[in-house]
Amino acid sequence: MRKPQRKSKARGSRAHGSKIHGSKIHGSNERGSRAHGVPPGLAARWLAVHLVAGVLIDERPLEQVLAECSARPQLAAMAPRDRALARAVAGSALRRQGELEHVLNAFLERPLPANKGRLWPILLTGAAQLVCLGMPAHAVVDLAVETTRRDRGAHRFAGLVNAVLRRVAERGPELLSGVDGTHLNIPDWLWQRWSGTYGTEVARRIAQASLGEAALDLSVKPGGDSPATWAQRLGGRALSTGSVRLVHHGRIEDLAGYAEGAWWVQDAAAALVTGCAGDVAGKSVADLCAAPGGKTAALAAAGATVTAVDLSAARLDRLCRNLARLRLAADVVTADVAAWSPGRTFDVVVLDAPCTATGTIRRHPDILRLKRPADVARMAELQRAMLARTACLVCPQGLIVYGTCSLEPEEGRLQIADFLATRTDFERVPIAAAEIGAEPEWITAQGELRTLPYYLQQETPELSGLDGFYVARLRRKA
Repeated sequence: MRKPQRKSKARGSRAHGSKIHGSKIHGSNERGSRAHGVPPGLAARWLAVHLVAGVLIDERPLEQVLAECSARPQLAAMAPRDRALARAVAGSALRRQGELEHVLNAFLERPLPANKGRLWPILLTGAAQLVCLGMPAHAVVDLAVETTRRDRGAHRFAGLVNAVLRRVAERGPELLSGVDGTHLNIPDWLWQRWSGTYGTEVARRIAQASLGEAALDLSVKPGGDSPATWAQRLGGRALSTGSVRLVHHGRIEDLAGYAEGAWWVQDAAAALVTGCAGDVAGKSVADLCAAPGGKTAALAAAGATVTAVDLSAARLDRLCRNLARLRLAADVVTADVAAWSPGRTFDVVVLDAPCTATGTIRRHPDILRLKRPADVARMAELQRAMLARTACLVCPQGLIVYGTCSLEPEEGRLQIADFLATRTDFERVPIAAAEIGAEPEWITAQGELRTLPYYLQQETPELSGLDGFYVARLRRKA
């Protein structure tokens, strides 16, 4: 049984803190930092705290908080290595929050007050540096204390931060010895769901892989050098699926092939989705919920005439920039997919539907802290509406490729089962593993693609596997 948590944590409750305060960020260049009276390394720690607080206190997606920070002029002065450090610290704190709370609560004699600013994110990020990343204790503690002093809501707790983190540095690993860290880090509702759907053993493997950090996967543009050639050039590995996998910690823009548009970033599982559409050369294809554009790029590169539709103009702007870099073209439409009426039908419609995204925790650890049980039913209802609209957009004998990056059956096989039970004018077209470069075990008895996060670990044991995706292929009868 999981140890009860103290009420001091900020997870999922606005009562534990106010909105993020606008502290100043300075670049952590040592000379500039000293000139501004900012200790070297403080800016990276401040950013890590800001990211974690944005998720746990303000309940916003990590990527959204990071994007808002990136728009600030102050962040431009921060060295890339410091931004990378901040993200690594924040990611560790969110992935291993259960273990870190287990350690921190051992040194807190009573619950923390509600009016404590960003104290809990400061403690979590400090503990993450000590327990998860093995950073020098004196630097971690000193910078955490300085961060606390500069926070308007938490400044009076500087002594507590100093005392608690010193104890964590001394006894943190000892307190985690013999503890089921995997179970601690996965929310109970999600653990129970996965156990009920996949069985206890598979659920544990899913959880363990989900808590790992994702690699960088690339899809190579057809017509140029092969994935194997790019893997050798970039120091990566060509996967059996056709993707190139890298262990990369720098700027993507600095990699060979980026500027000339030789490849685009896309998880290996997501790259399989468009493969399920078959040969699309010369066909009209609607890519629904298209941003940020990996599937649009794959379809256009395969010779399709693509209409890319998404509700977010900002995300579509990113899609357009990617297409321009790749020298590919698509008709881009800003619209609500559930209500979009183009006045025509398409040979193929790809619907990568919005979902709880529980298959992508490796790259989005904030999902562990933001999603709730009710989100599954809410997203399933949205998918149902989108799928109904999609059925009106495909021509007779045309295909629907329906996919979600969720591990939950309501958003996958149950969704399709309900659709086929009411729409007798559609039929399932089984997917064969060989046609998309998948392993046979990834295809269900019904001919649907079902990847799990621990797949491909045998091929790249040093890395977590791939995103958890569900894909079904349907044909509209004549």
